[in-house]
Amino acid sequence: MIPDDQVEEVRAAADIVAIVGEVISLKRSGKDYKACCPFHDEKTPSFYVVPAKGFYNCFGCGESGDVFAFVMKRLGLDFVEAVKHVAQHAGIEIREVNRGKGEENPFLHLYDANAFAQTFFQDCLWDQASGEVARAYLEGRGIDRAVAERFALGYAPDEWRALREAAAHHGIGDQTLLEAGLLTGSERSEEPYDRFRGRITFSIESLSGKVLGFGGRVLDSGREGSPKYMNSPESPIYHKGQVLYGLSWAKNAIRREEVALVVEGYMDVVALASAGFENVVAPLGTALTPEQAALLRRYTKKVCLLFDSDTAGFKATFRAADTLLAGGLHPSVVTLPPGEDPDTIVRKEGSEGLRTHIDRGVDVLDRKLQILDERGHFASIEGTRSAIDRLLPTVRATRDAALRDIYVAKVAERTGVRRETLEEELKSETQRAGPPPPRRPSVRRTATPAIPPMGAERELLLLMTKDRDWIEKVGEHLSPDDFVDLSYAAAFESLLADHELTHAPPEMASAAASVLEGLLADPKELRQAHRVFEESLGRILSTVMQERLDGMDRLIENTSDEERCVELLAEKAQLGKERRELSLDWSAAARKTLMSDY
Repeated sequence: MIPDDQVEEVRAAADIVAIVGEVISLKRSGKDYKACCPFHDEKTPSFYVVPAKGFYNCFGCGESGDVFAFVMKRLGLDFVEAVKHVAQHAGIEIREVNRGKGEENPFLHLYDANAFAQTFFQDCLWDQASGEVARAYLEGRGIDRAVAERFALGYAPDEWRALREAAAHHGIGDQTLLEAGLLTGSERSEEPYDRFRGRITFSIESLSGKVLGFGGRVLDSGREGSPKYMNSPESPIYHKGQVLYGLSWAKNAIRREEVALVVEGYMDVVALASAGFENVVAPLGTALTPEQAALLRRYTKKVCLLFDSDTAGFKATFRAADTLLAGGLHPSVVTLPPGEDPDTIVRKEGSEGLRTHIDRGVDVLDRKLQILDERGHFASIEGTRSAIDRLLPTVRATRDAALRDIYVAKVAERTGVRRETLEEELKSETQRAGPPPPRRPSVRRTATPAIPPMGAERELLLLMTKDRDWIEKVGEHLSPDDFVDLSYAAAFESLLADHELTHAPPEMASAAASVLEGLLADPKELRQAHRVFEESLGRILSTVMQERLDGMDRLIENTSDEERCVELLAEKAQLGKERRELSLDWSAAARKTLMSDY
């Protein structure tokens, strides 16, 4: 038996377009996709997939349903098998339990408390009396009921203990609410009280759709002196630097569009999504973190930044861009008119108006060059020297070797400084920042295996070739850039592109082709596949995390912004803790135990 909550987790995470698209050839039709129906013969397409609602429908034969129904009908699977099939595509490990003997989640009480709070806030929003002011505010911002319900918007009443008292009636105690960050307290109050009061609430969800925490925006009629936005505090299930608002809704759209739109706040996400931009996310009240960049890299390598165009906005934009570049992504910058943000642009100019601004977005280094030129930096020697100091941190942060090379060429051309001089300065700065990272994924290396034949990368690839259902799951956690060995990276990329691959593609380099053919022909039978997956993935991720730690060291060394330095140090400490918690034991004894499973 698969628990109901996990069935819903799989349903929420599933990309129905990708799953249906494996069986039939879909063509885009507006926001939806169409094809000739796989359930009856037809020449004119009448079969539609609606990704926003997660279902399909044929207007010819009447077949319809969700992603599970399609897999059951098309592949002949029962419901449990269909859930497992979809879960593998979504990168979710299914836990089957005996009826009445479910596994106990130590944080289940926190998820339950947040789920209750979400429902409570939503009920308050649509209550005829208590939610009137909140509804009026949303209507004034162009947010109708359909959009509000889609994003689970709510309203926290301007009362001290409304949520606390409601939760108590449902058996949720103060200690749980305090641990989840839903209650707070002060020295002046003997009892805890609701953290969110007189605010529109935004549910912060995990990739699988579980509520981790909340954001709250004070209403215009709210209390004086209150911060405009308030977020849930850190908790055992919520770490704001590791989550992106809206990613649970946007991840499939980001994959399809091959670009993520990153905005500054909750309302920007909701406004843009309601205007038809599905691939939108936002950081949660802090500067974009390396962990958030790594999340985005699971789905795309292109990111478009739509922050405010004031001084603070520019600062946040270029800070985020450097973090993205260090994470192996390629950011572009959209410049909005002074005083405008994505939300106001959509309300004034509509979706087409914002699309025009997005289409005018430029590469982050090009945007820096434009701003420096507008401010006259290239009109004097002193200004040019200053411009170089402002440009090189972005070049230095760039992880993609080819993009970094392009950047160096651009800076040399615009400043008139010889390329060799710039490279020497970059090199000297890197040396001052400490030793280079153990690897730079975008730099072409020798195809000779960098780890032993039975190392983690080979084990994971072997698992993927032996059981193709693992390909999508591994792809949810890793990208080719995460592999140390070039040949393994090329083999991984080929398997992601073609799950049914039986021979090396003709265009593949000979060394990589030889490695892939060896994997495909390997006669070993794998046992304990889950263990191979977890231990191999853990070792690879440990290496990736170490590289990010080294990258953060360089950012810390090269930043003159004290506030940003403090943020980076905190992020580094958290990342280091996560790496230690992987608890990997790759001693000879552990490897011997692993190898004995074959």
